[in-house]
Order: sequence, then structure tokens, then C-alpha cells
Amino acid sequence: MTATTAAKRKLVLKMSVSLDGFVAGPNGEADWVFRTSGGDDSTRWVLDTLGDAGVHIMGSGSYYDMAAFWPYSEMPLARPMNDIPKVIFSRHGLDDGTRGDQTTKAFAEAKARNAERHGATPTVAVLDSWARPTVARGDLVEEIQRLKQQPGKYILAHGGARFARSLVTSGLIDEYRLAIHPVILGQGQPLFAGLGSPADLRLLSVTPFSSGAMAVVYQPA
Repeated sequence: MTATTAAKRKLVLKMSVSLDGFVAGPNGEADWVFRTSGGDDSTRWVLDTLGDAGVHIMGSGSYYDMAAFWPYSEMPLARPMNDIPKVIFSRHGLDDGTRGDQTTKAFAEAKARNAERHGATPTVAVLDSWARPTVARGDLVEEIQRLKQQPGKYILAHGGARFARSLVTSGLIDEYRLAIHPVILGQGQPLFAGLGSPADLRLLSVTPFSSGAMAVVYQPA
């Protein structure tokens, strides 16, 4: 056969996880992420992950959080977060992304700190990148498979917790890039819940950071 089948682009899930496997506190608390991270080494790792991404995908809750933060940030991560196209998974569509009641306390505090330190003014293009995302309203598996068939760099999923669990349980994830933070929450919103059977993984890399966190990269075995 001379014909070849074009390779599908992979789906990568990037999440911050506590040592006991939670991605948020019981009420969505994320202050522990900011408290237990930071440093040039972890920033470089995240920038490398973002640099290889062709599209961001996320649930509507994460979208509202990020739309309230990244356009106003001068952090090194802001440019790829703002520039890379977004696909938001929401059956009911989206309201105005600046809606305050959708912003978690952690992101609101981080935005306030950033504004105090820098006060970045977003360009029209940056605001449009968040105000006009693609909205995926259909079946999760069908929408992801459609994205995988499109050309470009890999698909980078950010969460939140329920959206990430849906990706995990559906078997759609081709690679896990997890930042494991040096904190034990004891309770909260787990990443790995609702699996019908155990899922074996193959370790690709482990990267320790000066903050005490570490990045682990796994693929399905």
C-alpha cells in the first residue's frame, strides 16, 4: 500500500494535583496551587508544555477563571495562554467571560496581586482571544475525536475537575502532564474517580522543582 493514514494529534492533560490526588478543595479551593509552586524551573517546564500546544481545551468554569486572569497578566505564561486558540466545552454555551461570580477566590486574589504589581493592559487581540473562543456543545468523545483529526500541534486540556474526569474516564487522554504539589489536602475534588477498571500507565519523565513540587509525565501503557 502506498497510501498512509495521517497521524492523529494527541490529547495532553495538564493539571496541578495534590500529593493525595485532588485537583481542588471541596469547594473548588486552589490557593494551595499558588502557595506550593513558583520558581524559574517550574515556569520553564510549563512554557515548554504550552509551546508544543496547538489549542487549549477546558470546561466553562476554567474558562471563566482564566478569562478573568490571563489577559491582565504579565507573567511569562501569559503570552501562550492568550495567543493559543481556545475550545470551551459547554452544553449551554457561554455568558460574558468577565462575569465576576464565575471567578474563584484563588484566581480573583491572583488577579488582584498581578494588577497591583504590573497592571497589564490587554490588547484588543488578547481580549478577543478569550471573548470569542470556539464552543463545543456536542458529545465529548465526538468533539475530541474531531479535534484530533485536525492538523496542528497537540491538544492541551486544562480542566476543571469534572471536565478532566470526563476525559480520563472516556479514555481519550494520550498523555498526562501532572504537576504534583507538596501538599496533602485530605479531601476535595479528585482527578481519578469513576474509572470502570484500573488504567496502567508508562512513566516518561520526572522533573523535580525547587519549590518541592515535581512534574510527572505518563502515557497509557
